[in-house]
Amino acid sequence: MTVDVHVEIRPECLVPADEGWERPRGAEVQEVVRRIGLSGRAVARVLGLSEHGGRQIRRWISEDAPINYPAWAILCDMAGLGTIWRGKTLAASSQAHVSGSGDDCEE
Repeated sequence: MTVDVHVEIRPECLVPADEGWERPRGAEVQEVVRRIGLSGRAVARVLGLSEHGGRQIRRWISEDAPINYPAWAILCDMAGLGTIWRGKTLAASSQAHVSGSGDDCEE
């Protein structure tokens, strides 16, 4: 029997780069890659990394190298977390619906 563990992504990792973005921890990168449902090698191809890009993904997860904002933003979008570079995340959209505010968040 396997246990499916989900890691919560910190809100400060899901904001535009110029609005206080904090780099995700390795476990957060791993969670986003898990949510995408592709292998590290396939994710690396999508990001346009080198032939050995799967190694780079592993380095981000192990925190041997920091992930850059553009790669993180693309991964978040692929994982369904929203277009963080525009300040439109799944959490922001849910908050707008719950509060009934007039925000113009796209779905």
